[in-house]
Amino acid sequence: MKKNLYIGVDLGTSAVKLLLVDGEGTIRNSLSKEYPLSFPHPGWSEQEPADWWTACTEGIRELLRGEDASLVAGIGCGGQMHGLVALDGEDRVIRPAILWNDGRTAEEVTYLNEQIGKDKLSAYTANIAFAGFTAPKILWMKKNEPENFSRIAKIMLPKDYINYMLTGVHSCDYSDASGMLLLDVAHKAWSEEMLKICDVRKDQLPTLFESYDVIGTVKPEIAKALGIPEAVKVIAGAGDNAAAAIGTGTVGDGDCNISLGTSGTIFISSDQFGVDNFNALHSFAHANGKYHLMGCMLSAASCNKWLCDEILQTKDYAGEQKGITDDKLGRNNVFFLPYLMGERSPINDTDARGTFTGLTMDATRENLVQAVLEGVSFAIRDSFEVAKALGIHIEKSKLCGGGAKSPLWRKIMANVLNIPLEIPQAEEGPGYGGAMLAMVGCGEYDSVRACADALVKTAKVIAPDAELAARYEAQYRKFQKIYPAMKALFPEIK
Repeated sequence: MKKNLYIGVDLGTSAVKLLLVDGEGTIRNSLSKEYPLSFPHPGWSEQEPADWWTACTEGIRELLRGEDASLVAGIGCGGQMHGLVALDGEDRVIRPAILWNDGRTAEEVTYLNEQIGKDKLSAYTANIAFAGFTAPKILWMKKNEPENFSRIAKIMLPKDYINYMLTGVHSCDYSDASGMLLLDVAHKAWSEEMLKICDVRKDQLPTLFESYDVIGTVKPEIAKALGIPEAVKVIAGAGDNAAAAIGTGTVGDGDCNISLGTSGTIFISSDQFGVDNFNALHSFAHANGKYHLMGCMLSAASCNKWLCDEILQTKDYAGEQKGITDDKLGRNNVFFLPYLMGERSPINDTDARGTFTGLTMDATRENLVQAVLEGVSFAIRDSFEVAKALGIHIEKSKLCGGGAKSPLWRKIMANVLNIPLEIPQAEEGPGYGGAMLAMVGCGEYDSVRACADALVKTAKVIAPDAELAARYEAQYRKFQKIYPAMKALFPEIK
């Protein structure tokens, strides 16, 4: 009997990754298609939605070569969160999308947090304003591009633009909508108060769905162009972190997943809605129909890519790590603050910048590489500490993302956090989660939990070493002192 096939889409910041997966979770094919990223001003970050669509359509056709495309049953998309995609009355893109890692909205964030007030924002949405969120971008557009703002007929998120192009349906799932600062997360409805604050009408926002809900089928002309049946169901999908959590089986109460992608996240699944009193962690809906707490740092694996590509002028990431032997771990005198795009969790500081501290004449390129891997790990621990302060006991975590492919980085992370890290057998992140959501939406599995239990397996466990964890404990205490010492200077050197 032939098995249904599912397409998982991971709409990332630098590329779209596409997976073809059968109903038993076997990955039949995968590929990536890159697209440009634009920085029109310092701290700004934009992309053309048309580039996403071109990469997706070209990629899907390539993905299906040599396969029986008639077996494709569903498409599920996980995507970069928070990006502002604005469409006019004819569904044309008004301006390039303003991305999650764009830092132009400092004034709007200050207005929301200080004039509207963090208490009110938390009551309305369960979160406070961060520079990457969508609502501050809307306010920025209203102030700085009033003509464009007046043309807005629909406000969308990046992966929802792809779903719209596939189906003609303006949709958004609860997990992705949680990061807009427009959703009343506790009640899973658009916040009337936030819509007024942002001068947005409800009809300008998409219809809300659970991540595993079917939003529609592929439009006939798109199905023909892609070579797939018109009956293919398109699933609402999820924000990249929630989709990655599904892909790693992080769906039970208290389960944890750490992702080392372009951004870095610590994701804690919860059956109950809850809010961090200091709003240092995000309180979002989960793609399994429940909730999660999440700490997000803006630059994670991208810090290592920046160091190697731009400074060391090499793409041999593994080669740069070869000389960092076990005896050097926890003993580096060079420290790195990974705030290359400002920072979100838990410091919420758009002015923060990356720094190397402790350089001497005998510092080597290995010291720099090690400092970057450690600095990102320490910054993840900052959010981990917030969760611990809430009384959340995390005994272990899944680890995924491009950075998780580095054995050295895995070891550093396990010992910085001092917990075992489980490496999933299929390290495919949001794309695999998107395919799993498609399976649930198409009836292959009864629930997200049933799908995760059936498909997600652990390939290996990275256990911490007591002696090394103790050395990293001491290093982390030093790291904690660097940002407070630098904080007042950052606004002067933007």
